[in-house]
Amino acid sequence: MQPKLIADYQCQVGENPLWHPMEHCLYWCDITSGRLFRYDPATSQHEQCYSGEPIGGFTIQADGALLLFMARGSIATWRDGRLDTIVDEIPDERESRFNDVIADPIGRVFCGTMPTPTRLGRLYRLDLDGSLHVILDGIGTSNGMGFTLDHRAMYYTDTKPRNIYLFDYDSETGALSNQRVWLHIAGEDEGAPDGLTVDAEGYVWSARWDGSALYRYSPDGVVDRRIDFPAKKVTCMTFGGDDLADLYVTTGIIRGTKATEGEGAGALFKLQPGVNGLPEFFSRIKL
Repeated sequence: MQPKLIADYQCQVGENPLWHPMEHCLYWCDITSGRLFRYDPATSQHEQCYSGEPIGGFTIQADGALLLFMARGSIATWRDGRLDTIVDEIPDERESRFNDVIADPIGRVFCGTMPTPTRLGRLYRLDLDGSLHVILDGIGTSNGMGFTLDHRAMYYTDTKPRNIYLFDYDSETGALSNQRVWLHIAGEDEGAPDGLTVDAEGYVWSARWDGSALYRYSPDGVVDRRIDFPAKKVTCMTFGGDDLADLYVTTGIIRGTKATEGEGAGALFKLQPGVNGLPEFFSRIKL
């Protein structure tokens, strides 16, 4: 349960760790610097493999390519160092960027955006045919998402009001309905909810920005455990390894130093929590 530091690229906003089951390695990004990293646990080697536009999140396509969600609403595929733009920009997001994404069981992608100077953020759904649809408006900071074990509901994090919502989810249409607050984080010392994942037991893991910890909750919202980190800004986590028994965790150091944010700020960590994860869904966007 003790977090082990794997790599320290001093990421401003380390985010979106995602296990690539075809390559047997982990990818993660630093949103603000537009860097993408890869870690191979078989060799313990890690590297920066891309640098460019800010990357707010990514999924893995069914063919193994990474689908990057970037600044200005840009969407691109990345494979073997080659970047191919699919959507150049979303006019309404020219002053924004994507922030956290997830593929659903069918292969669509739910993708949030940050607020602009004149309006709050949004949650979009990218359908299999490449069409984009606004699902939610008025979002403070769109963040971590995950699905219940029966795929009938979706968790969704809005960091600014410190809420994790639960929606009814229709896998046939991709529609979300019946929004309710599943968890509100009232205590300032707990930090604000950031990244989210669901494990094989249906428990919800929530990373805490300015909370120096991960929390695990039962499906009815009761705290099961807390894992502390040597970093104030714990941003996101995912299960990895061929048996999905390893938990990889990203942290940030934006607007601070290791003296103020913690010795592990901006690094990637790994731990074995004693529970397994679930395979993340592939995106299946027709390009």
